[in-house]
Amino acid sequence: MRANPGRASSLSLAGIVERLGGRVCGDSGIAVSQVGSLENAGPGEIAFFSNPRYKAKLAQTRAGAVVLAPAAEGLTQIARIVADNPYAYFARLSQLFNPEAAVGPGVHPTAVVSKSARVSASASVGAGSVIGASAEIGEGVRIGSGCHVGERVHVGDECRLYPSVVVYPDCRLGSRVILHSGVVIGADGFGIAEDHGRWLKIPQIGRVIVGDDVEIGANTTIDRGAIDDTVIEEGVKLDNQIQIGHNCRVGAHTAMAGCVAVAGSARIGRHCTFGAGAIVLGHLSIVDHVHISAATVVSRSIRKAGTYTGMYPFDDNESWAKNTAWARHLAELANRVKSLEKRLKERNDD
Repeated sequence: MRANPGRASSLSLAGIVERLGGRVCGDSGIAVSQVGSLENAGPGEIAFFSNPRYKAKLAQTRAGAVVLAPAAEGLTQIARIVADNPYAYFARLSQLFNPEAAVGPGVHPTAVVSKSARVSASASVGAGSVIGASAEIGEGVRIGSGCHVGERVHVGDECRLYPSVVVYPDCRLGSRVILHSGVVIGADGFGIAEDHGRWLKIPQIGRVIVGDDVEIGANTTIDRGAIDDTVIEEGVKLDNQIQIGHNCRVGAHTAMAGCVAVAGSARIGRHCTFGAGAIVLGHLSIVDHVHISAATVVSRSIRKAGTYTGMYPFDDNESWAKNTAWARHLAELANRVKSLEKRLKERNDD
């Protein structure tokens, strides 16, 4: 059993359903105290099943109970909680058994807090962190060790900054924002102008505005706007090692997997998803409810909701080069085929 100080004690399935909803099928008195996978869960743990490909694992599981959808209710005889969305239910269940450890309020003696900064009495500031002039730190905020919160930054209530986060001056974080280690909010965008063979830096005077309930993964960077602000709307979820360029806008509840790159001034709609390694070129617009597959390069604006994929199958280099050469001439080949088909039809008609 995995130890987690402060987590909920064991609960019966009836008690879980009373808190989270759903329906028990089987013995509602069975108690569990942690979540687990179908493969490794033991009798005191609860797993979830949402993909038919894992029927064999469901049949072999040693879990004390399982969460599944109504359509899968008859696939096992072990105690189960029936829920319309088993994965989301499992997420809430895991939160129930694994609450974040409590952190007492206060400022560590080695932290440096400007006299003009306003830090809520309920907030905590870790060792070696710096809070700049006129910064505002809201209620219940937790700032880990080695963070730097710049001048005039606003950090909303219940935010969590893990160690070594940097928020540049004038940026704003909404409430309940989570920034993982290595996140940089508000670094200069890639603004340069060519001048007689040399690059001239363009001052980046915009900000980064982050909405409520946003989570940003480790080592992700979001650049400040060149003139206007870069905006991350509420509920956005960004994985590790993502780059968001200056003046971008990412719509509410959009989610991006690791290593996505969004070039400057792109506009991304709400409820979009991006697979790992996808790239969006600059100054493009993407409407709501667009889903981009992993490794896809978005090179034009998308004006219709749907799923878009631009992956080219990998191969050994020699074969890839030959196939790519053919791909460049597909339109020409298609026209030649049409011409041949027309000639054959004319000959057959004669």
